[in-house]
Amino acid sequence: MAEQFKSLSDDHAAFIARQHIFFCASAADGTRINLTPRSTELLRITGPNEALFLDLVGSSNETAAHLLADGRLTFMFCAVAGPPMIMRLYGTGRTVHRGTDEYARLMKLHFVEEPRNARQVFVLDFDLVQTSCGYGVPMFEFTRERPSLKNWAASKTDDEIETYKRKKNLVSMDGMPTGLQPDDAL
Repeated sequence: MAEQFKSLSDDHAAFIARQHIFFCASAADGTRINLTPRSTELLRITGPNEALFLDLVGSSNETAAHLLADGRLTFMFCAVAGPPMIMRLYGTGRTVHRGTDEYARLMKLHFVEEPRNARQVFVLDFDLVQTSCGYGVPMFEFTRERPSLKNWAASKTDDEIETYKRKKNLVSMDGMPTGLQPDDAL
């Protein structure tokens, strides 16, 4: 049975810390819903009602476009090992672009190093934590992080990454602006 909370408890934070994957969901009026699996490697719980993750250059930038247009953002965690549970963090999100003072502050506070292909930070301010049983979630065993994205970035020059961002990350699949500028610093 689902339970709702106004903020994360220590037990909730411990549950999140044990997970290796989470899902980020966003949408804006008239757009497709975006639901993206993410590694918790770049996720940070920064308070009882705030979480953020460092976003890397990828094949699209839907979350940024949705946040610019609408602001709604949900993170979902589900136990695939150990005791079952599903947890959702519901709130509003914002994008902190690379090259800004706030981005530099967040990097300094929450990350040891900045990957070359870092694109932006998504900050979720949530006002609802909902848990449910998770009995229907199959069990899996975590073996390792995939090296593919790191290897892709390592094989590119800074100029090639910037060119890729210009080609793939300035508008969403529905043609909405993402807020990312072609001349954002790498």
